[in-house]
Amino acid sequence: MKKVYRNVNILDGTEDMKLQEGMKVTVEDGKILSICKDDGSTEGEDLGGRYMIPGLINLHVHLPGNGFPKKKQSDSRKLAGLIMSNALLREVGKKICSGSLKTQLLSGTTTIRTVGGLGHMDSDLRDQIKAGKTIGPRVISSDQAVTVPGGHMEGSVAYGAKDDQDFVRFIKENVDYGTDWIKIMITGGVLDAKVKGEPGEMRMSEQQVKLCCDTAHQLGKKVCAHVESPKGIETALKCGVDTIEHGAAMDDRLLKMFKDSGSVLVCTLSPAVPLAKFDPSVTGGNEIQRYNSEVLLEGIVEATGKCLKEGIKVGLGTDTVCPFITHYDMWRELEYVHYLCNIDRGTCLYLATLNNAGIIGLDGVTGSIEEGKAAEFVITEKNPLEGFDTIREPYMVVFGDKEYRKPKVKKSPVAEEYLDGYLNTLKA
Repeated sequence: MKKVYRNVNILDGTEDMKLQEGMKVTVEDGKILSICKDDGSTEGEDLGGRYMIPGLINLHVHLPGNGFPKKKQSDSRKLAGLIMSNALLREVGKKICSGSLKTQLLSGTTTIRTVGGLGHMDSDLRDQIKAGKTIGPRVISSDQAVTVPGGHMEGSVAYGAKDDQDFVRFIKENVDYGTDWIKIMITGGVLDAKVKGEPGEMRMSEQQVKLCCDTAHQLGKKVCAHVESPKGIETALKCGVDTIEHGAAMDDRLLKMFKDSGSVLVCTLSPAVPLAKFDPSVTGGNEIQRYNSEVLLEGIVEATGKCLKEGIKVGLGTDTVCPFITHYDMWRELEYVHYLCNIDRGTCLYLATLNNAGIIGLDGVTGSIEEGKAAEFVITEKNPLEGFDTIREPYMVVFGDKEYRKPKVKKSPVAEEYLDGYLNTLKA
């Protein structure tokens, strides 16, 4: 099938992108066949001067749940245990995850990397999407993460390995199943911290982290790691972690280690914002979580700015489904990076598209609007470089040979109200 989109303004996702006005894009069999100046012909669809950007790429997603705020935080370990307890409930869990994937795609995110889930549901759904059996974006899976007993998210989206043999066995099982990446939980997090000022208490030892990295690398897989403290960053870098998720404040010594290692920082401002900036009565959290979220948010902002300045690669993700962090709000992460890290919107868009594609080895396939690449793009009413909120109601999402026109997803009015309020304070 051939489709032509004309009279469209293109932001192609490359690092030095310039707005290309009045363009025509021809797509055939799900790939971009040609890009040229609109010649005024009536062939194809007139997009009326709307804007075309690459589909967004989200490097940090958990599928079980929707991120809608609750009055009281739920026991994720108990819920996960219930869902995985029998075949019928596992199917329910898979439907929840499938719904999350559909929401991601209809909101303009055409590729995601999952970083901790229930069993092998992420990989199963990845394969179903490839086979055309369900709707969703391209999925790069990590499936269930690995940590130690009592480690971050152990018992829900992470497995607690009891000894070295357990770590190796679990990683090999994931690789044998077809998992794309290996996820480890090196430190604790805001939601399980017990003391103010320690959002990332060490949970895994340096020897355990190295064992996981060595095992995964020997099996041809890269490693992403949950890290929320300077000590955690140091341990991750020493042991060969490929992407450090979240991050923390970094001094010159850590920055040099980062640069020398070739590792990537995946910035996730979204989950820290509500816990740090909203009253605990709104988030269902407590004062310790609020204090530690503030520490974490400041640390990630500082680390992201320093890394970009030093030429260290930085990716973007949302950490969906933390409280208030939904599957339709990747655009907010771009706005946070723009305002909090003082990064221009063109760079933010590049980070979330071609740059993110490169981090997961897909920059030859997707991430930019270029001839020969996959037809994965979003049509917006306004110029995203004047405000990423135009992505929240896309005119169209194109994913291969499929078009989703004026897609609608279920949203949380409470999350919209509070998150919009916070963004308004940044804009003021």
